[in-house]
Amino acid sequence: MNNDLVFKVAKRVTILSLLLIGISVFVFREPKPIILGYVFGAIISILSFKLLHNTINKAVEMSPDKASAYSTLQYMLRYLIYFIVLAVAALADYLSFPATVLGLLMVKFVILLSGIFDEDFKR
Repeated sequence: MNNDLVFKVAKRVTILSLLLIGISVFVFREPKPIILGYVFGAIISILSFKLLHNTINKAVEMSPDKASAYSTLQYMLRYLIYFIVLAVAALADYLSFPATVLGLLMVKFVILLSGIFDEDFKR
């Protein structure tokens, strides 16, 4: 994975996030927990995507056995991070749990939409 792809995905997530935050300000009566939950999830999603990028680049340079063990450990670490984020969102009154989940899924949504609509992304 190259840095340009990671930057392009992060930029698109940020743009889409700003659009969704702007809409939520006008749609919801109390948008603060929704916005905070969404931003929390989106930031963790982007950072997790960058962590995946670093894991892939490092694992490619290792022997197959070491790469497998390293990738599995990093996979578990990313899911532990997701668990902690979801637990905090569920326990904190100032964060909206559904908005946090939506934020965590934003990188996936952007990648799927980019694969459909962006010709440069398909290469």
